[in-house]
Amino acid sequence: MSDTSVVTGLGWPVTGGDVANGDATGEGRSAVGWPLGRGTTEPTDGPSNLEREDSVSTGDGAAEPTANAHVDTASELTDFSMSGPLADMDTPIAREAAVALMAVGRRTSPMPRPDRTRVMVVANQKGGVGKTTTTVNLAAALAVSGLKVLVVDLDPQGNASTALGIDHHAEIPSIYDVIVEEGPMSDVVQKVDEFDGLWCVPATIDLAGAEIELVSLVARESRMRKGLQQHLAQDDVDYDYVLIDCPPSLGLLTVNALVGGDEVLIPIQCEYYALEGLSQLLNNIDMVRAHLNRELAISTIMLTMYDGRTRLAAQVAEEVRQHFGDTVLQTTIPRSVRISEAPSYGQTVMTYDAASSGALSYLEAAREIAERGVPSTEVKGESAHG
Repeated sequence: MSDTSVVTGLGWPVTGGDVANGDATGEGRSAVGWPLGRGTTEPTDGPSNLEREDSVSTGDGAAEPTANAHVDTASELTDFSMSGPLADMDTPIAREAAVALMAVGRRTSPMPRPDRTRVMVVANQKGGVGKTTTTVNLAAALAVSGLKVLVVDLDPQGNASTALGIDHHAEIPSIYDVIVEEGPMSDVVQKVDEFDGLWCVPATIDLAGAEIELVSLVARESRMRKGLQQHLAQDDVDYDYVLIDCPPSLGLLTVNALVGGDEVLIPIQCEYYALEGLSQLLNNIDMVRAHLNRELAISTIMLTMYDGRTRLAAQVAEEVRQHFGDTVLQTTIPRSVRISEAPSYGQTVMTYDAASSGALSYLEAAREIAERGVPSTEVKGESAHG
């Protein structure tokens, strides 16, 4: 074989001596021992892929896109990253790197601030649909975009507190002290270290007995609202969003959250079982609106754990969108190993792997929620369950 250099699919130049080290079949091998198929070998008449990438980073060619260019959706983010010189990145690793570059510019783009504090209740009595995951990652996405967010962990398991790196053992002041003991919420709020604009009210195991203790208390359904309103009325408190993570039940804790909130965000797993209990949840929300909180509205439905490889996920998504219309976010949250791994490190996916598909999806979902603004109480699709 001649000494003419060749370029692999990775864009690495291979000398003639390296090709000569091929196996008995005549296939050449690169310096790291990877086989070079005859169909993927080409002469190096022009610059390699890595050289073209360097030209992007050094500013050669003013007409090429940059990482700070504005894109509006996650799909546009991917499409944009595959344009220009980055389109020559013909390996999965290179494409992921290109998307990560675009994500950096997307993260730094500010989100609009609401006119008033939006109190959103993340509720679904079905377990395992992504309530806690959605709460903490939406809060983190809003916080990295410059907004001030308070997360209220109302689940006795305390998983939201864990994901935000907040201690929640039995001796820690928690939401239990606010709801049952009627203590001030400002005494139990903790700052989340990794974010400038994120705070958390933790939940402890004491909350597990709160359902029974609340039964005999006066105004048992509105204690959360009272504590939250007193906290928000303080001069030094200025949150843009309050996200309340509910337990997987329709008990008094969830009712307290619904009475204390303005909006409901319902995560729906893209599987059949996730749809079965939805009508019961909607009926409960209608009852709370009729008797306890007339301002409550279902503002957002989010499709989680979406697996684009399955027909079932697409069918569930289509059915939900047909019934609830614009209430359903355009952004879907995919199944992601990174999302599942992040809590074990006491982190959200936004800090654990900011360039992952899960982080980008939650960032886009947060932006979509922020740009929608405060909704009206009339939500398409609710009338079918009234």
